[in-house]
Amino acid sequence: GYVRLSISSPLFPLQTLSLQRHMMENLIIAKARQDALQRKMEERRLRLQEEANRRFAASGAMTAEEQEQRILYTNVLEYEQDHDWPKLWKANMKKNPDDVALVSGLVSYLFSRSDHPVVKLLRKHQYRLYNRLYPIVSKGLPQSPALTLSPSRSTHNLLHPGRTQARCKSASGQIFSPGSSPSLSHDLDTNYNDEEVEEPHTQVSVDRENSFEDLEQFLTQLDWAQPHSSTDDTGSDLELTYDQSMQDERNTQEMEMRALTEHLKAIVKDIHIAIDQLLSLCLLSFECLNTASSKDLCLASIEEAFFTPLWSALLALFRKVHREREQAFEMSMKLYQDASPGVVGVPLKLFPQEPGSYPYESAVQELKLLITDCCPQRKLECIVRTLRLICACAEDYRCLHEVDSTPKTAAIGADDLLPILSFVALQCQCPQLVSECAALEEFIHEGYLIGEEGYCLTSMQSALAYIESLHTGGAQLPSDKLI
Repeated sequence: GYVRLSISSPLFPLQTLSLQRHMMENLIIAKARQDALQRKMEERRLRLQEEANRRFAASGAMTAEEQEQRILYTNVLEYEQDHDWPKLWKANMKKNPDDVALVSGLVSYLFSRSDHPVVKLLRKHQYRLYNRLYPIVSKGLPQSPALTLSPSRSTHNLLHPGRTQARCKSASGQIFSPGSSPSLSHDLDTNYNDEEVEEPHTQVSVDRENSFEDLEQFLTQLDWAQPHSSTDDTGSDLELTYDQSMQDERNTQEMEMRALTEHLKAIVKDIHIAIDQLLSLCLLSFECLNTASSKDLCLASIEEAFFTPLWSALLALFRKVHREREQAFEMSMKLYQDASPGVVGVPLKLFPQEPGSYPYESAVQELKLLITDCCPQRKLECIVRTLRLICACAEDYRCLHEVDSTPKTAAIGADDLLPILSFVALQCQCPQLVSECAALEEFIHEGYLIGEEGYCLTSMQSALAYIESLHTGGAQLPSDKLI
């Protein structure tokens, strides 16, 4: 009952043609579906772009910054079309607008989504800044014998800390070291194409106005230049040559320092612009965050995510610029590290005189923690805790010296705080505190510099400046505070 067909059967070519026809029909259908999908996506893109245009065109002609913001906002709208979690968070925030825990949860979840436009913009800024920092800090770091960053893939190293490990500077003075990595809440990823992120050599070569590469090349040429030979071996010529050489070296160092200072100013300005842009995009993405308290939480999360992988390289540049101040601090530190608190002006009643005692030890240990962190806001909080511990210790020491230990007034005033804080900073034996505090003055938001935080940072800066002048004998304290 079965019909046996062979390859030579006349039915075989008909089956082959039928199969080919079905394949062609399927290809045509697939192509039509693809075209329809592309048209639908293009229509959606245009619709979202029009929505973004309406939001930003109210003020008339847009600036370049507003045009860039419009593009970023369009990306946010496209992202929300494909993801449900933003809608769910917005609905929860609408029901509970004053829930601080909900605000913190939203911001934390936002920065855990590596595909969100806000996080992509964050990574883009980090790429660019790292590429501007790397050529400088990789050419010699203060007190940094171990440097493991690879110049050929410096940007790649930022995004893969497990392959080229970097950490915040420790108390030992080493800025980059193997075996540890920045502690972001999520790993830096590579969700960028070649158009979005430039390679290190490309980015560095673009910014010629503020680039340190030109100066480095110029200094290298100076090093290679051979001195002019002379047949006159008189002492006066040798002395003239030596003086000229010393003058050239001083001029070169001044040029280098000017270039470093200008480069640092440009980078600080770019960081402020980047953080402002990130905050604006966060508020555009989630209008529910546009309140005073929510905005502060959002800004704190942005700064922590932004600075953590960049701080060690950024601090290295600050240390280069403030090298002379750190050297002055170190000289004073070596002279006064074993001195009694009274030598730097602490009143007798505010420290114990027993041999082997370690006055203000808790404050010293707290201040040492400052250099282990990578977030400016947390560093400022460390300074505040240090001054609170100083006040607590001073009150305890006063009670030990006075019979009537009932606290009537504050144990210390502003005049006593500066010497105690200077003693604590000396005992830390960390010259980089100078650069750390200089960086905090640049990056701490103005709102935090009003009140206790601002007072504490100003006091710390005054104490550091006093220590820097100790070794010169220029810092004079009132005679009644010396022992």
